[in-house]
Amino acid sequence: MLIWFLPVFLVLLMIGLPVFFSLLAAPGALLILNGQERDLTLLYRNLYNGMDSFPLMAIPFFMLAGELMNRGGITQRLVEFSQALMGHLRGGLAQVNILSSILFAGLSGSAVADTSALGSMLIPAMEKEGYSRRFAAAITAASSVIGPIIPPSGIMIIYAYVMGESVAALFLAGIVPGVLVGVGLMVAVRLMANRYQLPEAKRVVFEKVEIGRMESVVSFLLVRLNLGLILSQFVPSGADATATTHWLIFLASLLVAHGLMLGLRRQVSHEFRLICKRAVVPLQTPVLILGGILAGVFTPTEAAAVAVAYAIFIGFGVLRTMTLADLPDVLTRAGITSSVVLLLVGAAMSFKTVVSLSHAPEQLASFILTLSENPLILLFLINLLLFIVGMFLDAGPAIIILGPILGPVFADLGVESVHFAIIMCVNLTVGLATPPMGLVLFVAAAVSHERVTTIARAILPFLAIEIAVIFLITFVPAISLTVPRLTGFLN
Repeated sequence: MLIWFLPVFLVLLMIGLPVFFSLLAAPGALLILNGQERDLTLLYRNLYNGMDSFPLMAIPFFMLAGELMNRGGITQRLVEFSQALMGHLRGGLAQVNILSSILFAGLSGSAVADTSALGSMLIPAMEKEGYSRRFAAAITAASSVIGPIIPPSGIMIIYAYVMGESVAALFLAGIVPGVLVGVGLMVAVRLMANRYQLPEAKRVVFEKVEIGRMESVVSFLLVRLNLGLILSQFVPSGADATATTHWLIFLASLLVAHGLMLGLRRQVSHEFRLICKRAVVPLQTPVLILGGILAGVFTPTEAAAVAVAYAIFIGFGVLRTMTLADLPDVLTRAGITSSVVLLLVGAAMSFKTVVSLSHAPEQLASFILTLSENPLILLFLINLLLFIVGMFLDAGPAIIILGPILGPVFADLGVESVHFAIIMCVNLTVGLATPPMGLVLFVAAAVSHERVTTIARAILPFLAIEIAVIFLITFVPAISLTVPRLTGFLN
């Protein structure tokens, strides 16, 4: 009888019960009807135990870092930087929207934050330049799904926690797929530019661009340190090299980096150089997070705490765009968002207990294997299932519910667990922008004051591109597995 937990859960969702209560009510009612009242204590215990986890602490920290970045004026700097790079192309502001989402993904890891932060700025700007409001809202919603794919990613932290995967491996596996989604959308916009008469290209001229002395010094140092570290990796030093040798190589690399930057400085305008310098400090955030994890300096959870410290440092000390009066609102918004996610995780872990008691994974595995024993055909069918689920259910709960059921099935079929994780995360993330219940569609509608149905029609060409990328990721595992393998996080 417990196998009916999923239909009951879906019925409760359809009548309007919040996901959190549906996740607890459906299995709870069936346990009572099945005469297993003693197992109800598992629901209560797992609700708390599901949230009481060190890896999950990364979620509120990343949420807080994203809020601090938004309040500190980071979004404006990223948009200006994107516009300086892409604004001269036909349909330039649409390209700027996509590139801004790629850059913003490295700061927040949230599609909703991307839509609200960038949409409130770019949708009015695009409309003023001659784009239709529905097109501007559609490209904002479509590009925002890149947020949870490129690290840091909240849903990948949840998947790693539920399935026992390495957070670092999932983060690294999401880099290329996320960039691929962005490039696909850029190509689509370029192809649409002439057909739909998107605004013609024009030279972007920034006037009265200013940068504080402190920010200028920090940007100067960060660029040379990052470039010097990269260059030093290409210098052979030998296994028996001393610490002095390594320091000498690094200092020499710094000098070369400084010379390269001086040469590049003469090739660009003063305004373009200032725009780039203003973007250096915020763009250091993903470098700090991934660099620290890859170097083994800190865990993903500690990296999230470091991201918060860095956001506070640049907001108060470098950019000086925040005051103490801003903190209560920032902490409140981050706390509310984090509590919603953690409550869902706790409830879904309780839900997972009933999944195991019902033996649903074994039954589903047997059913799937009756359809076909070819992993490629099964991956195609599972993509269709995940796409449909993503239309109605948020990515976090869907991962916690379906991950323990589907993950072991495909692991037995020989599909790499990290590969399947990326397939699932990208598919369900695209579902956030898919009608009829895609969350970012409603956020885009609220920001643009356009109807959801209008945005849903305009977003269809972009969804087609994202679906094509999903199938490409599915059938070409190297796209997601190469980076974690090269860095040693996947054997």
